[in-house]
Amino acid sequence: MTRLVRAAALTHFAAVATEVGLDARRLVAEAGLPPRCLDDPDLKVPAAAVARVLELAAERAAEPAFARRMVTSRRLSNLGPLGLLVRDEPTLRSALEALARHIHVHNEALSVQLEQSSNLVVLRLDLHGDGAPVRQATELAVGVTYRVLGLFLGAAWRPRLVCFTHRAPPAPAVHRRLFGDAVEFGHEFNGIVCNASDLDAPNPAADPVMARYTLRLLEPRPGGAETLTDRVRGIVVLLLPRGHCRVEVVAQHLGVDRRTVARRLAAEGTTFTALVDRLRAELMARYAEDGARPLAEIAALLGFSAPSAFARWHRRQFGMPARRRLAAAP
Repeated sequence: MTRLVRAAALTHFAAVATEVGLDARRLVAEAGLPPRCLDDPDLKVPAAAVARVLELAAERAAEPAFARRMVTSRRLSNLGPLGLLVRDEPTLRSALEALARHIHVHNEALSVQLEQSSNLVVLRLDLHGDGAPVRQATELAVGVTYRVLGLFLGAAWRPRLVCFTHRAPPAPAVHRRLFGDAVEFGHEFNGIVCNASDLDAPNPAADPVMARYTLRLLEPRPGGAETLTDRVRGIVVLLLPRGHCRVEVVAQHLGVDRRTVARRLAAEGTTFTALVDRLRAELMARYAEDGARPLAEIAALLGFSAPSAFARWHRRQFGMPARRRLAAAP
């Protein structure tokens, strides 16, 4: 069985390739990947081909830290709906457990295990290359996981160890700039070792309403068939809190134009506006039931640039002011 990974795994590949004098599109074609993989993060591509293109780039550029250089600007949003779920977990421990359970949604070739021994936690990452070398892909996976930990724990956080099974590069300075002196090569596993107490601090930015909703998006649909409506919903959930939820932006994520999105949604019996309104209405009902957030914050989470726009939308959708609805919620 061919293991697939979201093309988001190649985020910043083109930029780093350009920095070292390589043609990214020529490299992906040589590795057997479609050119679209550099523009559509949700495109599913063979994980072995992604591993091959990373190795090819590192070899051609004579840069053993090629994948490590792709890590610097990674964000949780690069993980798609999985990143949203991780972001909204109440603690880092529950975030990592969610990552381990659902990593296949992002990368079918990667497995993540969380193990605790006394006051230490070991986060093991195992990559299945299906015969392809995986040194660069492994460094990318460990580096992205390190970034996730740092986003939760702050820039000053440092792990006890960052471990790689492969040998050290001739000049490990680039690795040490990211991982510090904790990085070790020739280890028995790939992963990160940290203090158990690091994982139990509360996450003040957690949004349990969005976490529950995102979990529904990650659960397999009956029959396993994913429609364009499903894909658009997943992208809309990511874009709403950032205020960028426009059909042009969604079309760009899908690698098509807005007319194609409109035509294919119409064939599935809906429109972009109706889909966004339905999603907002579902989330609004959950926020009202939760009762933990003020109206202004809910308006922003639903993608409204001003409370007045949110108020008009709510009255049009539900026939009553949002404030009255929140006051009546149990």
